[in-house]
Parts: sequence; C-alpha cells; structure tokens
Amino acid sequence: MRLIIIGAGILGSACAYFAARAGIEVVVLDRDLPASGTSSRGEGNLLLSDKELGPELALARLSLDVWRTELAEFAPLWEFEAKGGVIVSSTPESVAGLEHLVATQAEHGVEATWLDSAALREAEPHLSPDALAGALYPQDCQVQPMLAAAHLLRLARLRGAQLRPRTPVTGLLRRGDAVTGVRTPGGDLEADAVLNAAGTGASDIGAMAGARIPVLPRRGFVLVTQPLPPMIRHKVYAAEYVGNVGSSAAGLQSSPVVEGTPAGSVLIGSSRERVGFDHAVSTQALGAIARGAAALFPVLADVRILRHYHGFRPYCPDHLPVIGPDPRAPGLWHACGHEGAGIGLSVGTAVLLAQALTGQQTALDLAPFSPARFEEAA
Repeated sequence: MRLIIIGAGILGSACAYFAARAGIEVVVLDRDLPASGTSSRGEGNLLLSDKELGPELALARLSLDVWRTELAEFAPLWEFEAKGGVIVSSTPESVAGLEHLVATQAEHGVEATWLDSAALREAEPHLSPDALAGALYPQDCQVQPMLAAAHLLRLARLRGAQLRPRTPVTGLLRRGDAVTGVRTPGGDLEADAVLNAAGTGASDIGAMAGARIPVLPRRGFVLVTQPLPPMIRHKVYAAEYVGNVGSSAAGLQSSPVVEGTPAGSVLIGSSRERVGFDHAVSTQALGAIARGAAALFPVLADVRILRHYHGFRPYCPDHLPVIGPDPRAPGLWHACGHEGAGIGLSVGTAVLLAQALTGQQTALDLAPFSPARFEEAA
C-alpha cells in the first residue's frame, strides 16, 4: 500500500512514522519545510487537564499512553518532561468550578490532587497571594514540538518513508469520486490513499475533492523571557484557560499560561482570536498575556521579554479533530483540526490511522471524528 501524506508538521510526521512502522510505503509532501507551520509556533503541550469529556479526552489518554510507552525510548530526543500541570483559581466562583471539574474528570480516569492555599504555594512558591486554591495534574507532560516533529519524521525515514519538502499539492488525482493521488508542480504522484495532514491548509485540500472540512486559523501569541533560575515547577495556568480552550468566540481571549523550559527561559501564553491569517503583531494580545502572567506570578513583572512568536491553530467549530477516511471521496483520509492540542494528540491520531489503513480494529471509535459529520450538521 502506498500512502501520500500532505503536511510534514507534527501530525504528518507522526502519521508517517506509525504508517511506515506498519509496513506502509509512505511519501510525505510539504509546501515548505518540515514543522515550519503551526508545529513550530506552539509550546508542546501533552495535556489531559484541559480536555473536554468524551472523544477528545479519550484520544488524549490514548496519545499520552503512546508517548509514555511506545515512544518512551525516544523521549530524550524531544525533551519529554513529565512536569505535571497546575490549574489555579483566584476567585470563589472559579474555585467552585474547578472543584466540579476535578470531580467530574476523576470519573473518567484523569488524576488530579486538590491543592488548598498552603499546598498550592508549596507546589509553586512564587504564585500570587491572590491564588486561593488549585489542582495538580501529574499526568500532564511537555515536549519540544519542533524536535518531536523532526525526530518522528527522521524515524519514519529510517523505516523507508520519503520526504519531499517544498512540494505543494496543487490538485488531487481522481477516478470518479475516488482520490488516487496528487498533482504537484513536479508531476503527478499516484497512491492508494492520500492523507490530509495540512494543518490550517486542510480545508483547501478537502475542497480539491469537493469535501467540506471547516478548519479555520485561530491566532495565538507566546512570550519568551530571558533565561531565569528555576522558579516555576509545573505548567501553570489560570482556571479560565479551560473555558477559553473550549470557546468558539472570534474575539481576543487571553488567560495566563506559564511554564519554565530546560534552557531557563519561561514561556508565557496564551491568547486566542480568529482573525484569518493576519500576521500583524497584536500589542493588545501581547499586553494581555504579559499582564496575566504578572498577576499569576508577580516575580515575572520585571523580567525581560526576549521575543515573542505567534502561529495559527487549526480550529474546528466543534472542537474535535478530523480523523479517518472521507466517505465523500474514497481514498482521501484526514488528520487535521486538532487546534492547540495537535502536539499531544498527534501520536494517538497516528496510531488510529495506521490501524485503520491496515484494516485493523482501531483502539478508539473513529465515528466522532468523522469528516462526514459536517455534512450531517449542515
């Protein structure tokens, strides 16, 4: 079987590795260089704490298990850190909401330890005195996203996968409704299956087959501080972050997310806004992020910001990724729309697709992630 993967970000790279490992002949195409899009503009989250109950949480648990077991031998390559996450509540209302969230998640296998004010400061001594309570999520982890994408692609190539960078897909080869390959400026390439892992460009690939995939860009900024002595022990974020992740609002949303790195710099987020592919630097977003971080960790108020970067998360309106075969265009498969969770969910997605492509029973039901759901909802 020959599989063409469109996109060499974290999703395409993970799918290439697991497909090649399953004995599939793999060719990866990217319009630019590997991991040059969204995968190079994130923080590398592997989180359970912010996932909605249901299919997304099930996929996150599967993915985390893959990161920790099947890929454990490679963990140092992508700076895997089992640092844990801490959600912080600073108002009585958010404390009540977090208590409910922790109790509900526990019923679905998510580990969390409640932290009163004293325990919270023991976990994170530099937190603001306004922080009332929190929850520690020991299963939350972190990787360096560009390293993860690059090494997964390298491992795929060691198993025979081919990479063709700077090779944009300009069209799909068709036989009736079926997709039988791709068109590129360098010529046509035939395949038994074509996997759309094009990130924020996924809707354009779907449109080539007449299949609506409503993946939209959602812009986000990250600040990077000067190197600092170790002071932030976990990935720490305000309780409001969970609500922002699940929101569909188009306007600017910002809630503080703060974490240290092995190099000493502190990464500070987060913001979300739907502004198309507008690359303009938003001083409003940067200011909101900085103020939120200083409110959460006052020690950061006078720290120098060395740089900032931004990217576009591939957002789906129902906050579920698109995974699996497209019944509207046989031969076309999808692995897209993971929004800000793509790094963490990539390897679980790749395992499921490798199983489905080789005719195995998938570890999770793919129906909730089906591309056909958008036609059903229209």
